[in-house]
Amino acid sequence: MFNSNRLSIARKRRQLTKKDLAERAGVTPLTLTRLEHGNTSDPEKDTVERIARALDYPVEFFFLDDCEELSTEAVSFRSLSSLTARQRDAALAAGSVAFLVDEWVTQRFNLPAPELIDLRDEDPISAAGVLRNHWGIGSKPIPDMLKLLEAKGVRIFSLSEKNKNVDAYSCWRDSTPYMFLNTFKSAERSRFDAAHELGHLVLHIHGASGSRDVEREADQFASAFLIPRADLIGHIPRVQSLSQLIMAKRRWGVSVAALARSAFDAEIISDWNYRELCKQMSIAGYRSHEPQALPRERSTLWQKVFESLWRDKLTKDHVAKALCIPPDEIEAIVGGLLADLTAPKPSATKQPLLRVV
Repeated sequence: MFNSNRLSIARKRRQLTKKDLAERAGVTPLTLTRLEHGNTSDPEKDTVERIARALDYPVEFFFLDDCEELSTEAVSFRSLSSLTARQRDAALAAGSVAFLVDEWVTQRFNLPAPELIDLRDEDPISAAGVLRNHWGIGSKPIPDMLKLLEAKGVRIFSLSEKNKNVDAYSCWRDSTPYMFLNTFKSAERSRFDAAHELGHLVLHIHGASGSRDVEREADQFASAFLIPRADLIGHIPRVQSLSQLIMAKRRWGVSVAALARSAFDAEIISDWNYRELCKQMSIAGYRSHEPQALPRERSTLWQKVFESLWRDKLTKDHVAKALCIPPDEIEAIVGGLLADLTAPKPSATKQPLLRVV
């Protein structure tokens, strides 16, 4: 039977209204509305093929079981007020596609078990310290945020909306934490977004996303998690100039603005000096273009998964075909986390086998 749930997911992924899709598919708006509301379970074959072509989705996709849909109440969604309905729905529908891919991969690989803890009773700064101690990293800098999160069982996917309004979001599905990051942002911003979403996962029961207090707490957690105050004071006991912060930011892998804010919160910058630094950063354009930008972090887990699949002569197209989704959806949800999703060229030497754990 035709699945109206899957029609809704595909339409939202393509950021189309019902009217837009009806025009592209050459069907009446009433026909499309009836299909998406589940009022027509056995539509004409030609109608389904027209809709599938308009969405660039395989016809088979629309005749499988329901996809799990995410609601705005179920996730921590940053900048919700700045999103259009299409952007919000497309980002949430990415979660539905990601769950399909994650289920397929989980059946074939032993992935790390989640090691997050419930810190709802802690204040944000204390919670960051507690989690660092729980993971055994003390107060040392985190060289690779994505690698750390994946090792601790967080399933990370990319948002390829190419729109700065769509920051990131996270959610729990059963006992597994998921995180969706906008890889359109700078490497420094993506690291902070990841730490921010980690704060949501351990501090909050999702449903209060978007409120100023909740977002402020996640920001405080992210700052404390990435830049432990003791380590900051130990390496920058006194801030003398903006250039000093630019040179120092590499240690913690954060933006110069985030480092300046942490230094101000640690009271090693006066209120007047902090305002002056903010003016200098704005004049220099550092709010949109990060000085001495860091290289983007890449997923270790997804790289190992696809390398293992390639050894069995399986590519992203095979995965897409198995799930009856377009190959560009695989690219959308993991491509931004990898340097390259194409199959590697055969090597003259035999490569050692790797087992994803």
